[in-house]
Amino acid sequence: MDEFSFAQKQRLAYIDFKLYFTGMVTRSEIVSHFELGLAAATRDLKFYKESAPENMAYDNVERKYFITTKFKPVFKHDARRTLIKLANNISDGFDSIGDTLFPIESPSQLNVPDIDVIAKLSQAIINNKSISLIYTSLSSGSGARELVPHSIVDNGLRWHLRAYDRKSKSFRDFVLTRITQITILPQTPSPEEGQSEDHQWMRVVQLQIVPHPNNVKHPTAIKLDFGMKKGMLEVNVRAAMAGYLLRRWNVDCSEKATLSGSEYQLYLQNNKTLYGAENLALAPGYQKDKD
Repeated sequence: MDEFSFAQKQRLAYIDFKLYFTGMVTRSEIVSHFELGLAAATRDLKFYKESAPENMAYDNVERKYFITTKFKPVFKHDARRTLIKLANNISDGFDSIGDTLFPIESPSQLNVPDIDVIAKLSQAIINNKSISLIYTSLSSGSGARELVPHSIVDNGLRWHLRAYDRKSKSFRDFVLTRITQITILPQTPSPEEGQSEDHQWMRVVQLQIVPHPNNVKHPTAIKLDFGMKKGMLEVNVRAAMAGYLLRRWNVDCSEKATLSGSEYQLYLQNNKTLYGAENLALAPGYQKDKD
């Protein structure tokens, strides 16, 4: 790749990224993304094909280049950066920032998903395919599963997959780092396995979060931290994600703000809104009504 200019490398990396994480690329996408002419886009595809002849195959009917089973990425795609790109719809596939060093630090992650797992999950979701895999859980160990994935989610601590599980016949969360031996299946999933039938995912609840009435001496500081309006932060969140968010920010979800400790600086004012949401074992202090 040394013979190519920086701009050409960007375009070739885009092709590599599109194949790896969506399973396909078209000439028109390259033209649109980089504001090129058709001739230039054709040359880029030719250069990529010459560099990695077994990575893609052209379909004359659909007029698309599809990933092959022999695909090996030409560029290195960092797992953390790729997840951020996917979450923000950034798809240039070019990770290099040159000689610039930005004065930005972020906390280290203790677990990083396998980049090939991320790629195959992304392909399956975009192309509406089911997958087979080996999943290792804390309760039952390793076993084969068939899933219909619809979203990759950052819960604040780790990445997980939201998918329909054909074994339990329900929508569940699967930790990305526990997924191995993943294969994309050719069959199109049935409608009842799709995202629109994941009611916990489709349901949105509004959380009314305020400074903790007992644990915070100067609530104005908390209001400034979270940009609260009229002393409250209103957050719309998917029911499937509510428990993760509340645990991540240590929001006291007890009925009368009974949790003590400096870590509980926030209080969920309307905890009744959580009724029926899943993963509430993660919500600090939350207890279901006994009736």
